[in-house]
Amino acid sequence: MYPVIRFAKEMLKFRSAPKLGPLDAHVSTHMCWPWDLDPWAELNNGRTLTLYDMGRIPLVVRTGMVDALRAQGWGITVAGNSTRYRRRIRAFHRFTMLSRMIGWDHRFIYLEQSMWRNGECCNQMLLRGAITGKEGIVAPDRVLEAMQIEQEAPELPDWVAAWIAADAQRPWPPLQSPDTASPGPAAVTDAQRSRDAGGA
Repeated sequence: MYPVIRFAKEMLKFRSAPKLGPLDAHVSTHMCWPWDLDPWAELNNGRTLTLYDMGRIPLVVRTGMVDALRAQGWGITVAGNSTRYRRRIRAFHRFTMLSRMIGWDHRFIYLEQSMWRNGECCNQMLLRGAITGKEGIVAPDRVLEAMQIEQEAPELPDWVAAWIAADAQRPWPPLQSPDTASPGPAAVTDAQRSRDAGGA
């Protein structure tokens, strides 16, 4: 279930917070609750991505992006991400979340988010977002213009550029679908046994 109450709490907490520039960081503090855990009693990896909403959405509100999107009738969507996990977060652990936009290219915006405890980074996510309109993806430069911001796109870090290049090599749609997937060894063995039994 989506953490609606926690999300509302974050939005209320920062409703009067100072505005941020497009590349400024939003810092927030959170708690890992028992219902965030996986069977190994640590913050579930999928829940981690959900909790990142608690930092990313207040970030885009504070930069003024959400107001610009509403005025133009645009939306925002996640177009890809890559997450690295390094330290466990367990029940009742408090952690600090850092959310910031790294930059943009001709189609997408790129954000970095991370969770920290005791000065150590527990996990980090690189996210690619797209602004969408009736004609499809809206160029980030148009979004900045709608936000009344004049700023050149910063050069993306090498590791971000490398991820973009690597992701561009991924075939899409995937080469296998449920209709074309090969059966696993166990399925082949069962099929063979069935044929053998029928031929006896």
